[in-house]
Amino acid sequence: MNTIGLMANATKPRAPAVLERLQSLARQTPLRLLADPATAALVEGLDARPLPDLFDAVDAVMALGGDGTVLKIARELDGRDCPVIGVNIGGLGFLTSVAEDRLEGALRRLAEDRYRSSRRTVAEVAFSGNGQPPPHRALNEILVTGDAAGRVVALDLSIDGEHVTTYACDGLIISTPTGSTGHSLSAGGPILMPETRVFVISGICPHTLSTRPLVVPDTAAIAVAPARGEGALRVVVDGQIVLDLQRCDELSVRKAEGHVRLLHLPEYSGYAVLRQKLNWRGSTV
Repeated sequence: MNTIGLMANATKPRAPAVLERLQSLARQTPLRLLADPATAALVEGLDARPLPDLFDAVDAVMALGGDGTVLKIARELDGRDCPVIGVNIGGLGFLTSVAEDRLEGALRRLAEDRYRSSRRTVAEVAFSGNGQPPPHRALNEILVTGDAAGRVVALDLSIDGEHVTTYACDGLIISTPTGSTGHSLSAGGPILMPETRVFVISGICPHTLSTRPLVVPDTAAIAVAPARGEGALRVVVDGQIVLDLQRCDELSVRKAEGHVRLLHLPEYSGYAVLRQKLNWRGSTV
């Protein structure tokens, strides 16, 4: 690699200090650093490029923040095959695989092309009906609820044109494997390894004990529609984009064109991340 793009969460207090350290470390390598305008404004000496020009000018993007920063960049990429490596200066950090104290090693490995690549499935949600918003892409999940918090909503689920069931619930989560350790996990969904080729559909507080998360191939066409006269819906994409739909005949979720490519250092282990982040200790017996 020759050129790395930097995109930081400017609300993180440590972002300027981390950027200054990256500049200093990069001078010890052949790597050139570029940044989006918001990131370049945090420190002196960074060359700025507007989006999406930045993605075309770099070999990879380094996301400085938490998982939300990676999700934002994935959305901005809009299907471009520009790899992303996450540096955790945030909280939980399932998607940010590099700790702040390993920046030097990360830059050195990128300069030497010593890294692993993980292709992640992206979901696309589209809407039918008059006056609806354009499709949106999700790396983690798509949440469908009623328009009022705490109100039970009735939702019809169809897969590949076949009616599956009608949920009476607080909402539905349609998750990619990458998002299976997020809201889907909190709703009782399974943990999926990122390279699996499936979606998970989980009900939130369903009004029947027989409702369980449903795993379907990522080739499936998933459709959700308001049932029993339900009108307005709220759709949340990756926890960042909130769409209030006054009238929606149906929303459909499919595997999106393209993918998101995450980079990891050679010693990265997804199972180790699960043990650490979920505090797995195993049996002491």
